[in-house]
Amino acid sequence: MTEIRYIAPQTLDEAIGAYAAAAGAARILAGGTDLLVQMRAGVVQPGTIIDIKKIAETTGIEETPEGGFRVGAAVSGAVLAEHPRFGTVWPGVLEAINLIGSTQVQGRASPGGNLCNGSPAGDSVPAMIAAGAILTLQGPNGRREMPVEAFPAGPGRTHLAPGEILVGFTLPPRPKGSSDAYLRMIPRTEMDIAVVGVGVSLTLENGTVTAARVGLGAVAPTVLLVADAARALIGSKLEDAALDAAAAACSAACKPIDDKRGTIVYRTRVAGVLLKRTTAIAAERAGRI
Repeated sequence: MTEIRYIAPQTLDEAIGAYAAAAGAARILAGGTDLLVQMRAGVVQPGTIIDIKKIAETTGIEETPEGGFRVGAAVSGAVLAEHPRFGTVWPGVLEAINLIGSTQVQGRASPGGNLCNGSPAGDSVPAMIAAGAILTLQGPNGRREMPVEAFPAGPGRTHLAPGEILVGFTLPPRPKGSSDAYLRMIPRTEMDIAVVGVGVSLTLENGTVTAARVGLGAVAPTVLLVADAARALIGSKLEDAALDAAAAACSAACKPIDDKRGTIVYRTRVAGVLLKRTTAIAAERAGRI
């Protein structure tokens, strides 16, 4: 049996140093709910596991002075759900994160790990794209930021540079009249992978949409920012014509595959249907704020 080295650094610099020293033979453990399954299946065989759950910056939740949030990459869904304000400000992001696995898995699974797994069907990703989340990455060459929609590179792949670690993500402050929502279509009632997932974030002023972002998952090699759908909503009062145009933009953006969970035709149609339903929920929430 191959020996695996496990380390739990106390600082980000220590983690990055260990990661670089492993020369590609290490894997980062944020929650482990993907990594351990992949190891058991023989998909990955790391020589070193670097657990980042002992690092303050990767496990903290901080509200910024402007009213945004900085969330560490290793913060679990269960911990985020217990935060007194996060779910009020970003209910759609939280409901997407809380769809990652079972209640038991929620105690370990993190949105950072969900992002780094690179799945086009990752539930947290469309919601974070809709939210306009900015990622903080750090590696041997220093620290940089990246919009979340630029992070996925393909199924199972990301734009992390060699030796780089996802430190966390930042969500912007919310203007009054803003909210978000996330919906997915799954074949079963629980514990399944999205056939389509849609995140919508809106700002309303006197019933008119002044800002919008739409994230679309499980219908292309990467999760998508659908700018044309957002443009169709902005300036409207969410009349049928605007919703139809936004739904059509989501369907047009789809580049799905046929598999046992859904056909190309089905996914393309459902993308438009979910856009309308998710927008309605986000708008109803925004009207209360």
